[in-house]
Amino acid sequence: MNKLEIIGWGSSLSARRVQFGAQTRYRAADGETQLGMMCDAARKALAKAGIAAADLDCIVSAAAVGVQPIPCTAALIHEQIAQGTSIPAWDVNSTCTSFITALDTLSYQIAAGRYRTALIVAGDLASCVLNPAQRESFELFGDGAAAVVIRHTEAEKGVIAAVQQTWSQGAHSTEIRGGLTALPPQRYTQSDPAEFLFDMKGREVLKLSRQKIPALFAEFWAQTRLSPADIDLVIPHQASKALPLMMKTLGFKTGQYIDTVAQYGNMVSASVPFALCQALDEGRLKTGNKILLTGTAAGLTCNILCLQI
Repeated sequence: MNKLEIIGWGSSLSARRVQFGAQTRYRAADGETQLGMMCDAARKALAKAGIAAADLDCIVSAAAVGVQPIPCTAALIHEQIAQGTSIPAWDVNSTCTSFITALDTLSYQIAAGRYRTALIVAGDLASCVLNPAQRESFELFGDGAAAVVIRHTEAEKGVIAAVQQTWSQGAHSTEIRGGLTALPPQRYTQSDPAEFLFDMKGREVLKLSRQKIPALFAEFWAQTRLSPADIDLVIPHQASKALPLMMKTLGFKTGQYIDTVAQYGNMVSASVPFALCQALDEGRLKTGNKILLTGTAAGLTCNILCLQI
């Protein structure tokens, strides 16, 4: 076990609500920004932890899409909440599962003594790149941010095990092609704006997920000697309305996992930590609980991380 504990958490949502039938989405209003939401969540997490930014040893941004190409988004968060300090700031990106990848990575650095206290901030502004012509994705995604402060502990808490795999035959099933070096901004034309918008082939993603994810879970259970029955709560990425079907396929019961697709939709990198913050706020997690953070991401990537609270 890589020992650590969550000592602070916070989340941020737009005040603007959009309805698609019974589905609610929160999308940034005029003047609201990705950086603003991420810093709001970070400040709430620090306040909950009862520490100042200067007490941190590391600031990590775990966003799928950065605020700008250069510098890293963590440096821009640093500017807002920790300017004047020399705290290292860096980004982790595995798109939708960036928070899980960041937590996994930092758990080893904390275990090694490199850092003691770290802030992870996830957040995306999906609404600014959605394509109205693609109804499935246009009605699925929302904006949001969430942050946690983690700290080394000697107690029996922390990351029990984690695994991450990528199946790149799905690399082009979910993508934004334009904006960086493959298709830089100067090549943008009004005749082909879709290259700079989010493009998702949902059926391809679901098909590949069904082919690969059950085997990955079987491998995870075999390696850890755990089973679905050992997990007190599953906090999955809110990928789509197909979430209950995938959870059932993986052996989890209704009520054993969080499903907020109808209330918030897919908030990209913020989905997992936002649901985690909710569970903590609602008192659903008790000391000693084993929780499973899991999800799929563009790539196609899948993460599984078991955390003892």
